[in-house]
Amino acid sequence: MNQLKSREPGSVTLPGTLSATLRAELIDFRRDLHMHPELGNQEFRTTAALKARLEAAGLAPKVLPAGTGLVCDIGTRDSGRPMLAIRADLDALPIPDVKTVAYRSTVANRAHACGHDVHTTTALGAGLVLAGLDRQGLLPNAVRLIFQPAEEVLPGGAADAVEAGVLDGVGRIIAVHCDPRVDAGKIGLRVGPITSACDRLEITLDGPGGHTARPHLTTDLVTAAARVATDVPAVLARRIDARSGLSVTWGRIEAGHAPNVIPQHAELSGTVRCLDLPAWREAPDLVHAAVDEVATLHRAKSTVTYVRGVPPVVNDAAVTELLHDAMAARRGPHAIEDTEQSLGGEDFSWYLEHVPGAMARLGVRTPGDPRVRDLHAGDFDVDERCIDAGVELFTAAALLDAAPRP
Repeated sequence: MNQLKSREPGSVTLPGTLSATLRAELIDFRRDLHMHPELGNQEFRTTAALKARLEAAGLAPKVLPAGTGLVCDIGTRDSGRPMLAIRADLDALPIPDVKTVAYRSTVANRAHACGHDVHTTTALGAGLVLAGLDRQGLLPNAVRLIFQPAEEVLPGGAADAVEAGVLDGVGRIIAVHCDPRVDAGKIGLRVGPITSACDRLEITLDGPGGHTARPHLTTDLVTAAARVATDVPAVLARRIDARSGLSVTWGRIEAGHAPNVIPQHAELSGTVRCLDLPAWREAPDLVHAAVDEVATLHRAKSTVTYVRGVPPVVNDAAVTELLHDAMAARRGPHAIEDTEQSLGGEDFSWYLEHVPGAMARLGVRTPGDPRVRDLHAGDFDVDERCIDAGVELFTAAALLDAAPRP
């Protein structure tokens, strides 16, 4: 259990409620993004839509150097205080949208199946509410919006955003990620690791090939590939602390074209995930060694391409408490759940290499609905009341962070 203090709604009076007009606009904005999904580093339409709406609110967003994604500061910075940053990601996934809703994707084999359209909309909504408060003189310190491209492209667009200077002047950073196992209107919080490290693994196996009637005279690459697929995870399980949760999972195996021909080439690709930083740092050497041993046993020549992805997202205790207090102030402690560490990867972790921050899980399930529309599935969708909760969370966090501290 996370030892986060409870705060009843109303114990802190916070301005910045979401109007019915803005709520309707945000739902329309989210649906428009959902209908026009764009892959990582191709989010030109999404970037243009955000830029236009922020400029219409009197703000001055700046597009990131690569041409997609943008940053936008709201308010006047107190020279003695760093800013709070609110981060959202923009990109969609290369999978078909199989829903039958009116706002179904209009782009073949492209879908917002991870909820980035919701992340983007909640950050935009928070920015518009905070801009209104700033015009009333009710925003004590500037807040930065970061709309980041290419979260789904390893090692993640966050690293490029950091290099572009999006954290200059930022002291803390917050974000949300959709969670289809949490009801809309609620969030899940956890101090410490909330996601896992995720790397990509590509393996090629080569041998002379030959006739299936004489496998003893050649390298049986199909058997070698099968043994690599099953034995490498087993070898690794005995070479690293089980508590690290290191997991190798395959997504593709290819070998051969004819039933009576032993192929000369085979390929495997998958992911390497682990729960903690020490295991993540050891993983490349351990995986190389395990693959070489298994392949050599079957007389196959192996080539391993290990692509570094992202480290775990490790939530800072103080920033997690800020998110807790923000949600409690808006909706009460009943709207906050403890959450477990996920084996999913998230490039929000790159920001946390530079500044403390925390990610909340944003509930998107319709209360009482027994179905779970899982992430990265073509039928993924959300209860759009989650947008209200996300905006409320972000705006309250910005106001509490900007308030004078004892």
